[in-house]
Amino acid sequence: MRCKPSILACLLAATFGLSATAQAMTVGFSQIGSESGWRTSETESIKAEAQQRGIELKFSDAQQKQENQIKALRSFIAQGVDAILLAPVVETGWDQVLKEAKDAGIPVVLVDRGVKVKDESLYLTKVASDFVEEGRLAGSWLAAETSGKCDLVELQGTVGSSAAIDRKTGFGQVMDLFPRMHILRSQSGDFTRAGGKMVMESFLKAENGGKGLCAVYAHNDDMALGAIQAIKEAGLKPGKDLKVISIDAVPDIFKAMAEGETNATIELSPNLGGPAFDAIDAAKAGKEVPKWIKVQGPLYLPDTAAAEYQRRSK
Repeated sequence: MRCKPSILACLLAATFGLSATAQAMTVGFSQIGSESGWRTSETESIKAEAQQRGIELKFSDAQQKQENQIKALRSFIAQGVDAILLAPVVETGWDQVLKEAKDAGIPVVLVDRGVKVKDESLYLTKVASDFVEEGRLAGSWLAAETSGKCDLVELQGTVGSSAAIDRKTGFGQVMDLFPRMHILRSQSGDFTRAGGKMVMESFLKAENGGKGLCAVYAHNDDMALGAIQAIKEAGLKPGKDLKVISIDAVPDIFKAMAEGETNATIELSPNLGGPAFDAIDAAKAGKEVPKWIKVQGPLYLPDTAAAEYQRRSK
């Protein structure tokens, strides 16, 4: 039995229409690198979310270099991707390449970190935590824990990154309220465990072996873990002789906390793919997207550390 031409045409049209609708969206993702356990978790979570949604994800690892990210964005633009996710290594220097993406009609979603540009319409939205608030929370915990009297050192993140700038700002705002709290030394460990250890070693040498220090504030857990190693090698007990507070809430910091070697961490969720892809879908549907989609996490203390380590290590 033969189909009528009109019916066949309708079936073909329906089939081709379905294929066009179901065609996978292509998204370019420029990641800073893999300087920390948290960064690796963020990459894995975004890749998993893309796979679950049927999104073709073109991934580029910048190895902590802005010039590599700019090259990657221009490559994504040339390939005609539907959207771009950008985790910017530093805040400034993005105006031109973001303008190129906008001119090509490609929305850019910032993930984890922000940028400073003259025209905020150059990017669609930022999916990130409030880094200033994280710094305030860390400072408030330490002030309460030490009754507002503490000489401490600070391990900063990558110079020029929004996370480092804002976490220092928020923490400093709290320090200003307590005249007996002083940051004696502050230096970048570049968000890496090796960097945290190296800088902490120099701090301890400069501060009489660390005997006069009260605490270490690290802008991320990996630097804190490096600092813990340096403190132990100096013959001190991290978590006791020196309090340690950091940000990210990676599994290894909970292990250290359960072992009494660190005191507190503030969670920065790595699961940013869902809200980022939702924002892209909303924009393509003509819906309004907020300029900042906040993803906040709580402060964790030793009482739940062992359980959190078991849960997050699975």
